[in-house]
Amino acid sequence: MMEVIKEKVKQAKEECCPVFHPEKWNGKTFEWSQKKFIKASVPTFFHIPLPPMIGNKVTKMMTLAEDAKALSENREDILLLFMDPSAFKSEMYLSVTDTVPSAENALLTGTFIGKVFDGPFNAAPKFMKQMDIDLEKQGKKAKNYFIHYAYCPKCAKEAGHNYMVLFAEV
Repeated sequence: MMEVIKEKVKQAKEECCPVFHPEKWNGKTFEWSQKKFIKASVPTFFHIPLPPMIGNKVTKMMTLAEDAKALSENREDILLLFMDPSAFKSEMYLSVTDTVPSAENALLTGTFIGKVFDGPFNAAPKFMKQMDIDLEKQGKKAKNYFIHYAYCPKCAKEAGHNYMVLFAEV
């Protein structure tokens, strides 16, 4: 009986967020040439989305990508990027390996610099300002920011870290 319980706990952990390795993303430059994503959006109120809406959209996106067999086999390589074009809308981009039928497919091309931060979700604007300062020292300026939250709120609490990767498009 104990073995069954241990197996269920193991499966539950595997089904959620993979272990995050900051060194893979921090301070790295990524050249994306038509990198494939599927896109969805959620309404926000001054950049604050309603959590159930995010969960529902992410679940739908993941299901579409899984059904199309378009998710990376290495879960650590899957990115879910957030970008807020306005205070009332957040766009989500899920990285995929192929075109996904019945989804809004999108391509990202450009140079992106990644920087890892650890803090609450609402600290993202502060982290963007810090990254702007760091980029300015390199003679660069961000055109857009995309944020990848390494863990869902439950996994962040379990890990004791709330990592996020800011990808500055320069």
